[in-house]
Amino acid sequence: MTRDASYLAVDLGASGGRAILVRFDGRRFQATEVHRFENRSLQTSEGLFWDAPRLFNDIKSGLRLCSGQGLRLDAIGIDTWGVDFALLAAGGDLLAAPRHYRDPRNVPAFEQALRRVPRERIYNSTGIQFMPLNTLYQLHAEANAPARLLDTAQRLLFMPDLFNFWLTGEAQTERTIASTSQALNARSGEWDDELLTALDIPPRIMPPIRPTGSVGGRLLQQVAEDTGQSDLPIVLTASHDTAAAVVAVPAEGGEWAFISSGTWSLVGVELAAPLINRQSQAANFTNEAGMAGTTRFLKNVPGLWLLQECRRCWEEAGRSLSYAEIAALAERAEPLRSLIVPDDPRFAAPADMPGRIREACRELGQPEPVDEGALARCVLDSLALRYDQVLRDIVALTGRKITTVHVVGGGSRNELLNQLVAGAAERVIVAGPAEATALGNAAVQAIALGHLADLGAARRTMAASVDQRTYEPPTGSAERRAWAAARERFAKLTASTTA
Repeated sequence: MTRDASYLAVDLGASGGRAILVRFDGRRFQATEVHRFENRSLQTSEGLFWDAPRLFNDIKSGLRLCSGQGLRLDAIGIDTWGVDFALLAAGGDLLAAPRHYRDPRNVPAFEQALRRVPRERIYNSTGIQFMPLNTLYQLHAEANAPARLLDTAQRLLFMPDLFNFWLTGEAQTERTIASTSQALNARSGEWDDELLTALDIPPRIMPPIRPTGSVGGRLLQQVAEDTGQSDLPIVLTASHDTAAAVVAVPAEGGEWAFISSGTWSLVGVELAAPLINRQSQAANFTNEAGMAGTTRFLKNVPGLWLLQECRRCWEEAGRSLSYAEIAALAERAEPLRSLIVPDDPRFAAPADMPGRIREACRELGQPEPVDEGALARCVLDSLALRYDQVLRDIVALTGRKITTVHVVGGGSRNELLNQLVAGAAERVIVAGPAEATALGNAAVQAIALGHLADLGAARRTMAASVDQRTYEPPTGSAERRAWAAARERFAKLTASTTA
């Protein structure tokens, strides 16, 4: 490189977004937050929606703030959560606000779709974990909705595609975000038109698919004038946030797994090709596209969502606690006293989470957590044991040896959870970077512009750029016996919940 480069990585999550300036001097990345903003869902009598125009204004605010600091960006890339989408009319206008993946109409649509098309048919094509929130079932719900939006829709765009369209005027999608939909054939990389048609979804609305790291266009003139960033290339980064986070895993070799830890926890490994067979379907694993033609073989686990909802409920009750305070309370609580199954459907929607956790403990014959510390410890112990279960399933399904687990994302800051995972999984845990999604987003931009050679170079640069902390599994016989007993107990709870 002849000069330093600057990339704007826009990372949008279910609860908020950030515009992160990532500078690259040819050896290291340095990330600085430029703009942080909330992402509020819209609850109406019609359902649960996203406020997409508001989010787009915040993206432009991030660009303006860079311009106000005299920063000339080299590129911008946008990543978001998966599965959700917008429907556009022929002229490019929104037909309606994009639906939220927790919209209640998804569950009956999921059940109806699986009565119409066998699970084996869907999984053999897509290789995607079955969840009611998947795009396929959201679209099936839309196909049966009174408004009949699919009849008039010209184009479907996933959330990052929508914002890229508003920036450039180009209506297209990127492979990693498309792969979350459960409508993409995992082997061919093309839309499964036959599957879509079987569920009354017109294939004509699906967007053209571009490779990860393509340049998707440049700022429209009116956007450039509004933000002060002229002729800026928009990189179709790894626009699914988990795909971006996995790019930032500072790992080498093949004996590692990852946990992208946040509201959701994505536990998986990186493979050279999809792994689709009866065993992976029975275990409900997903095959999502990754950078450089890789496959992210993983399972979604409801992660820190449970703790976030507990915190919200405590705040509403007048008990305001920071995450550091919650962690301290959990550390003082009795370990492995009460366990729940994080995947229990009762925990999926916003609710009285402390009450639901106590209810689940009663039903499972576990002691009811009596205070905030005991509730938080119940959640963290249960998550650690669930991560361990998934890791063991991965080893069984892939035959891969896993010696190290890289925990990236915001949850990597939770030191207690990291240590619990080391104990539950009996593996070395390496935590960091916390800003994995933004850094991975920027790394793809650097590859797209020729500033980095490839994914391997990006990961070596990442390792030189970020602090990491290592957590060793316990060596004491008493603690190891306690974890072994907890794994056996948790396996019985999981079996009884899913029976």
